[in-house]
Amino acid sequence: MKFKPLLAAAGAFALALPAVPATAQQDLSFDAYVQLLIAKARAEGVSEATLARMTAGLEPNDRVIRLDRAQPGSPTSSGYPALAPYIARHVDAARIRGGRSARAEWSGTLRAIERDYGVPGEIVVAIWGHETAYGAVKGGFDLSQALATLAWEGRRRAFAEAQLFAVADMLASGRAERGELKGSWAGAMGQTQFIPTTYMETAVDYDGDGHIDIWDNEGDALGSAANLLLREGWRTGEPVVAEVVLPDDFDYASWNERASRPVAEWGLTGITRAGGGEWDTGDLYLDARLVIPAGDGGPAFLAFENFDAIMGYNNSTSYALGVSYLAKALAGGPSILGSWPQDNPPITHSQTRELQTRLTELGYDTQGVDGRVGPNTRAAIRAFQADQGMAPDGYPGRRVYDAVMAAANR
Repeated sequence: MKFKPLLAAAGAFALALPAVPATAQQDLSFDAYVQLLIAKARAEGVSEATLARMTAGLEPNDRVIRLDRAQPGSPTSSGYPALAPYIARHVDAARIRGGRSARAEWSGTLRAIERDYGVPGEIVVAIWGHETAYGAVKGGFDLSQALATLAWEGRRRAFAEAQLFAVADMLASGRAERGELKGSWAGAMGQTQFIPTTYMETAVDYDGDGHIDIWDNEGDALGSAANLLLREGWRTGEPVVAEVVLPDDFDYASWNERASRPVAEWGLTGITRAGGGEWDTGDLYLDARLVIPAGDGGPAFLAFENFDAIMGYNNSTSYALGVSYLAKALAGGPSILGSWPQDNPPITHSQTRELQTRLTELGYDTQGVDGRVGPNTRAAIRAFQADQGMAPDGYPGRRVYDAVMAAANR
């Protein structure tokens, strides 16, 4: 039975089912939550047979809970990792060596994928390397159990519940059996780590054997990754990211990290290519955002629309930079030339909350204290930095934290 694509229904759950708010859900026992989930699924037309397969033997997974609570941005985490070690870990010699081997082994498939989707093979392989070390680490968690645990107790309960309903859709449509649905503790699965909703929307049977297998079929996994990038706006033949050098008098006050402008206009501000050299003529007219991920004094980049397509795969600047520079390495391109600041590491979740509190007390309103750095917090940081004679880069690092604490204690 093809019930109301649960994919569509899943997206509506957070809006359509207000009876049990997230805080109340935590007060339910796990078994009570599963019964609530079953009732919701029945209301959406999920068959009893599918429900039985999806919920058989479910129990909370303590390891999933621990891993979720340790994530950056959660109250118990130590904060976001520094970017330099992240890049070093994901663009290391072993991953480059493994990527070159995988690229050679699957060269024919990758050429076909580039022809069909416009995504270069080194980009697809770099994603594969980031996600599962070229298929070596796919995760062994039972997806139904992991997602049910997260929907009951996790940080993003509505999201996890939506993924559970996509699992029901996968089971009901015959795309997979419960025993096949293994993946990460967070619900991502296969060689290229698709969440269930993304699998239902985007995964492809690239080898044409009648079965979409992103677990054990490299062609399907790589073709699906390319298809996802295409859906996220990949532009054939255009660059992804280019490292740049800022002029000494760069005007941080007029910089908006979300605003794009043509490369030629960035050049008028004094920005030049790292390592020298001229821009390709065609690139001068392409729009790009200026990304300064480690704040003033760290490397800077012009990020093109294809960079944002990679962020559509995983909404993280660190991830997109890691994929981009692994792909460059696989193709024999340059590594990052700029130096990472050693005196300005990211601050922890609790320090971010304290920073927000103190900034607001000093008259720089962050519009709330939640330990997360969004546009309002960055705007408050930049205003404080400007008043203190610091470079107003909006970066929530140790430098601004120390300066705010000192100002608050005067």
